[in-house]
Amino acid sequence: MQSKEKVVVAETTAKSSGSSDHGAAELAATPLNYTLKLDLRLIPILGCTYTILFLDRTNIANARIEGFEKSLHMPLNGYNTALWIFYVPFVLVEIPSNMIMSMPRVRPNIFLGCNMLILGVAAMCQGLTASYGGLLALRFLMGIFEATLPAGAALLMAEYYTRAQAALRFAMFFTFGVLGPCISGLLAFGIRNMDGVQGKEGWRWIFILEGILTIAVSFLVFILVPDFPERTKVLTASEKEHLLKTLREDKGDQKLDIKSVNWLKTICDYRILFPTLMFFCCDMTAASMSSFIPTILTELGWKRARAQAMSIPIWITGMVFQIAAAFISGRTGWRFPFILFGILCVLVGWIINIAYSEGRGISAAVRYFSLFCMSAGTFIQMTMTTSWLTNNLRGRPSIAVGTAIILGIGNCANFVASNVFIKKEAPLYPTAFRTGLGITVAGAVFCLVYVGLLWKHNQKLDKKRTEFGGEDDQKEFRYQY
Repeated sequence: MQSKEKVVVAETTAKSSGSSDHGAAELAATPLNYTLKLDLRLIPILGCTYTILFLDRTNIANARIEGFEKSLHMPLNGYNTALWIFYVPFVLVEIPSNMIMSMPRVRPNIFLGCNMLILGVAAMCQGLTASYGGLLALRFLMGIFEATLPAGAALLMAEYYTRAQAALRFAMFFTFGVLGPCISGLLAFGIRNMDGVQGKEGWRWIFILEGILTIAVSFLVFILVPDFPERTKVLTASEKEHLLKTLREDKGDQKLDIKSVNWLKTICDYRILFPTLMFFCCDMTAASMSSFIPTILTELGWKRARAQAMSIPIWITGMVFQIAAAFISGRTGWRFPFILFGILCVLVGWIINIAYSEGRGISAAVRYFSLFCMSAGTFIQMTMTTSWLTNNLRGRPSIAVGTAIILGIGNCANFVASNVFIKKEAPLYPTAFRTGLGITVAGAVFCLVYVGLLWKHNQKLDKKRTEFGGEDDQKEFRYQY
């Protein structure tokens, strides 16, 4: 089966580039700056799909401080329920979604575009619902269609870049995710002044306008998202041939067909499980921040308008740190030291808030600083962990499952975050802060164990090759750490 796939890819490339002699001449003359062409085509539009995810995470928090709980007559724990119900289908759909997108006849732009279009309609309807039950139904529906976006985008990106290139590109991808809260806070700051327009409350306009934005982006997805590398039309024939050659040299002849895959072995692979556990731990912080930063800022004594605006610098800090870390990581080839640094930053943030919850007299300024620490550390971890996972996998089925699991099961942290911020414990939230600290420490343990397993594998492989020789291929290769 695998040999047939290699032939298909080779034939596709040969047809696109003409005769072998002419293709070889073109390949030799191909400029290497087509990577910039890929960056400009892939990163912005795929990044927008991740922006939508975080926009939907945070606009409900913005709507909360504009009074939507009272307007919909929500019960005491209604807001928490509206948060976690979104992630039930989100977690279940991601793996099947990436398997569907990996099928030969499925085109990524059509698949992702249709899902985003339906998502935008459902998101907009949140601003039109007249009941709490209607809101829950829409949140569940949104979880189904939104699940396809980040996992599918991560899969497509992983297919286009080498291991050395991946870290910085995933950082740029996640940076678009951080834009979601920035945009949400900025839009909420302006949209709140629409209270009363067309007889609708300000919080309704937050959902309506941001849903329309999602619909608009979906049409760009249809137009701009490229196909997988072996079928791409973004590059010239010689550029595509050079790309496929570079990817083969970096990753080997990847298995493309999802048939005849040992799914149980793939899903239970420790190279997928440990990064997923680490992502879960750092996403606990991201989910806590996304859902509760506006609320916490109002509890620091700032009025609603100022709280919306003051959330923006927190997210910008996350962008700067994750891009800087990814750039350095790409140059050094290391992943885990940056993850441990990110964990240290997050620990500082949680410890400050625990001290506050214990009545240690922590000032509002220090608590505000703690949110910057958590933002910087969290997004370094998310970028590095996702890149680390794809670096140590081979073949489209494995990468499809791996990216789906890390962004699907990893997001289960939202179930925890949405239930530990207990309303009656506000503004101290002792349960939430202690849970966040404990899960962050667990992330550090998972990271160190994973590094140990990778190191042990490399030591065995080096010893084997010293005796018998060999080189990296699809089944046997050195892991990156």
